[in-house]
Amino acid sequence: MTGADFAFIAALLKERSGLIITPDKLYLLETRLAFLLREHSLAGLPALADLLRQPGAQALRDRVVDAMTTNETSFFRDSHPFDTLRKSVIPGLIERRAAARALRIWSAACSTGQEPYSLAMMLKDHFPILGGWTLEIVATDISPSVLERAREGIYSTFEVQRGMPIQLLIKHFDQIGEQWQIKRELRKAIQFRAANLLDDQASLGQFDIVLCRNVLIYFDQPTKTRILTAISRRLAADGTLLLGGAESVFGLCDAFAAVAGLKGVYGHAKAKPVTPAWSAMTLPAAS
Repeated sequence: MTGADFAFIAALLKERSGLIITPDKLYLLETRLAFLLREHSLAGLPALADLLRQPGAQALRDRVVDAMTTNETSFFRDSHPFDTLRKSVIPGLIERRAAARALRIWSAACSTGQEPYSLAMMLKDHFPILGGWTLEIVATDISPSVLERAREGIYSTFEVQRGMPIQLLIKHFDQIGEQWQIKRELRKAIQFRAANLLDDQASLGQFDIVLCRNVLIYFDQPTKTRILTAISRRLAADGTLLLGGAESVFGLCDAFAAVAGLKGVYGHAKAKPVTPAWSAMTLPAAS
């Protein structure tokens, strides 16, 4: 593959998704795009690059971006953020939203849906008080194929065994042959939408909680700043942003500041500090 062909595909991916592919990751292109080569009877990546350059190749470009998007996820991935939400963030918001009785959560780059479904299970089991509230969980991803899977909510035994206690599997899933499907009630609780984190997302409205975990690690610094700045516009003044364990806002976006005592949790830099909720209220019991 020539340097020009690689540079063209790499630039396409960065422009459309923010994904950075360096020459040492050529094997990723070869592995993840192999099915497109077979489908179009192409001899190799140079032939694919030529096809992508054609004016009418919009649909093919979309499929290349879809194929190259990393979709690693699991239920209750990295359990600490869910503990933080359950013990501190959500109880605090319940106190502050008591008058409005409304809560909106955004799961950004939701992949095949394990994160938003984990949120829905946690809210149902630990916060029955929200049963009388207006509760919205919006889950977005750039990939149409993973969103289709997420809406179906069907997972293999391997997928449901990753991070999820057996009692939750029995309670919240129906077995379909050798697979497991999230119960209809929880599937209806999630709004799955196609969205690119490089866009402003003004149409999504404001959120009380935004989860954008294990996503920024795939982007360069300017792109990280662009994404965080866009998220800051979608977060309520006293809202909460959760990032992945290896991610931070420091040196990237001055709109956010770390919440004292809560790892990986951020609020608006100019917002009044919020006392961790576990010191102020008794947690709802799990059902």
